[in-house]
Amino acid sequence: MHRGCIAIGEMKCDSCHHLIEHEERYLLFEEEEGEKIRFCIDCCLSKGYATYVEEKGEQILTFSHSESAS
Repeated sequence: MHRGCIAIGEMKCDSCHHLIEHEERYLLFEEEEGEKIRFCIDCCLSKGYATYVEEKGEQILTFSHSESAS
């Protein structure tokens, strides 16, 4: 399962080890074994897990899961 989250404290991206600061958005993957993997916005964009869409004249970041990006 994956979900978009907002950091309530500092943590690191499990892919690039970038510091995800308080109030930044990130993507959380929960594996069946209970393992949690966090991705920063840059990693989400490069892996295809997030995209920017235009809605009501504004750029909105949206998280989407793409099987081909796995």
